[in-house]
Amino acid sequence: MGKLVTTDGSPLLIGGKLVPGGAGVFATENPATGEVVGQAANGDSADMDAAIAAARSAFDDTDWSRDPAFRAACLRQLRDALRENIEELREVTIAEVGAPRMLTSGPQLEGPVGDLGYFADLAESYEWETDLGEASPMGIKSGRRLRREPIGVVGAITPWNFPHQINFAKLGPALAAGATVVLKPAPDTPWCAALVGKVIAEQTDIPAGVVNVVTSDDHSLGSQLVTDPRVDMISFTGSTQTGRAVMAGAAATLKKVFLELGGKSAFIILDDTDIAAAASYAAFQVCVHAGQGCALTTRLVVPRASYDDAVAAAAKTMGGIAPGDPNEAGTICGPLISERQRARVERYLEIARAEGGTVVTGGGRPEGRANGWFVQPTLITGLPNTATVAQEEIFGPVLVVIPHDGDDDAVRIANESNYGLSGEVWGTDTDRLENVIRGVRTGTLGVNGGLWYSADAPFGGYKQSGIGRELGVAGFEEYLETKLIATAR
Repeated sequence: MGKLVTTDGSPLLIGGKLVPGGAGVFATENPATGEVVGQAANGDSADMDAAIAAARSAFDDTDWSRDPAFRAACLRQLRDALRENIEELREVTIAEVGAPRMLTSGPQLEGPVGDLGYFADLAESYEWETDLGEASPMGIKSGRRLRREPIGVVGAITPWNFPHQINFAKLGPALAAGATVVLKPAPDTPWCAALVGKVIAEQTDIPAGVVNVVTSDDHSLGSQLVTDPRVDMISFTGSTQTGRAVMAGAAATLKKVFLELGGKSAFIILDDTDIAAAASYAAFQVCVHAGQGCALTTRLVVPRASYDDAVAAAAKTMGGIAPGDPNEAGTICGPLISERQRARVERYLEIARAEGGTVVTGGGRPEGRANGWFVQPTLITGLPNTATVAQEEIFGPVLVVIPHDGDDDAVRIANESNYGLSGEVWGTDTDRLENVIRGVRTGTLGVNGGLWYSADAPFGGYKQSGIGRELGVAGFEEYLETKLIATAR
């Protein structure tokens, strides 16, 4: 089918047609070099209006919402078409996201593409109607049944850090449920979404208007999507600050919102485990993709008596991970997404020093990386859990080490946060582990290195980390309404 993306502007997908942006084009940069690598279509307000209208018409006027078997076939078709183009998708993802090549065989690309098959299967196997049996309210004997129906038009607003994973975590369940979608990706990673739109238009039977993709550097288009009364639901992943604005904007029309927001998750080490191994693991994971993951455990909470040992192990690991070219197979820690994001991380490091923290390793820009938006993996000690860098999401390879005085104190520290997205606990005594698991208020929790991420596993947070769940049956049901039907007998 030819080259998917060109440097003169990847198209929008609106109403089944690939069209240029009403505002022309805007540049996309390679975060590993800082160079402009091409241009993307720059949608405007009229484009967004047309996309919403197309999604509304596709939901109201076609059989898409009523034919789960067809939807399943289309999702498998999309998965297979994306796999046919996987190598170009991989190169674009590395160039645009700065994603280490090694991650594109997992959560940065191939994993989410494969997950579309899970939602295709779910569309076919889900129990769309449930018999509740008979009842006689007010003396009227009635047979009752519950029917699940698609919610309608979904506005999906996605970030730049894992664009394929998050785009497909919304598209997969929404389409399987029978909804139609307007996808507004982050301005930093427009090509990843535009590629999917092009594949949908040219290589699938997904009807016109079912999926619309509007790339733009205009953040107000997200607000337009949120406030438009033709949109029934907003599915948003991003910062907690923006999530509040989304929730407020959606209130005017009382549309449903799904919010997957920020995190400041704690990695708890109990005193009966291998302190050095656990601390090394914690240090490694915060370096992956330069720490640009909302669920990463960026607070290392360790027994006070073993504090120095934990710091030494974490520092050794982080000091041995050099930020590198994401094209190289062995790179773990690539660049930050933009100069703006690097400045944000560096500002937090200045705050840490000003509040009395000690930078044990890292803390600056790596040698030999004059181009691109790199920062060294950084370990900070000497600060309480109330310090700014222990409370606010940094979104960089920065780990703060905090001492605890026993299991209950560790739980208290973990919960002393506005967030509740994820966490980790390492220990050997099963009863103690279970008490910590019960105590920590988070949506996901790893134990001794256990990984919870999977297409069938619901992901989301407590407190200001969000509302609702993504993936799994729970994530699929976010895109459904429930209708109760009673028939007199």
